[in-house]
Amino acid sequence: MATETVTLWRPVGPEELDLIRASGMLAFPPRLPEQPIFYPVLSEDYAVKIARDWNVPASGRGFVTRFLVRRDFLAAYPVETVGGDRHQEYWIPAEDLPRFNAAIIGSIEVVAEFP
Repeated sequence: MATETVTLWRPVGPEELDLIRASGMLAFPPRLPEQPIFYPVLSEDYAVKIARDWNVPASGRGFVTRFLVRRDFLAAYPVETVGGDRHQEYWIPAEDLPRFNAAIIGSIEVVAEFP
């Protein structure tokens, strides 16, 4: 039986992307102490908006990553809606990020770059 997965996206800046590349495109880096939550999002449109409107002004470039996560892992976390019904994301506590990374199926892909 095939593992059921959910497609998620993550907008990142160049520094985070370098760390993802260092993992072989297999894992997201640990959160910084001031970042207690990891926020993967449920739509490419929302990830594009964040990468373009937030990451570019903050760091000069923004990227959208896409990846698959086991559905059974995500079942422990509710979908959070922030700002509008099209802005949905998971709030993964920083201490759960290693388990989140272990639940990624395949590799993390870069699907968009800005500017």
